[in-house]
Amino acid sequence: MGELSEFYRGYIDCLNRQDWQRLGDFVDEDVIYNSERIGLSGYREMLVGDFRAIPDLRFTIDFMVVEMPKVASRLVFDCAPVGELFGMPVNGRRIRFSENVFYEFSGARIVQVWSIIDKAAIEAQLS
Repeated sequence: MGELSEFYRGYIDCLNRQDWQRLGDFVDEDVIYNSERIGLSGYREMLVGDFRAIPDLRFTIDFMVVEMPKVASRLVFDCAPVGELFGMPVNGRRIRFSENVFYEFSGARIVQVWSIIDKAAIEAQLS
């Protein structure tokens, strides 16, 4: 389990460095995201878009639970999106929110991701 934990931390580091060349070291070519097969290229495009919308985006692990072959993680964000985020006008205001995300691994790659973002926390900060 420690090995999967370290692998996951390497994946988060890859995201934070925006090292898109290495993303395939962590994510399967046929990855499924929230029940949709978007593949590695779609997953990369989604992440690039996230960093475009949130230039100071940083994935921070609050906690994780590893139960082979799955990882559950609570990620926290403290950032300032440049425009809208999830249809809400943030426009550069600093916000904090979390994401509960679950990953399934096959071999040494992420094959499925389930993500739930705390949009209510964002709405509360904008009102």
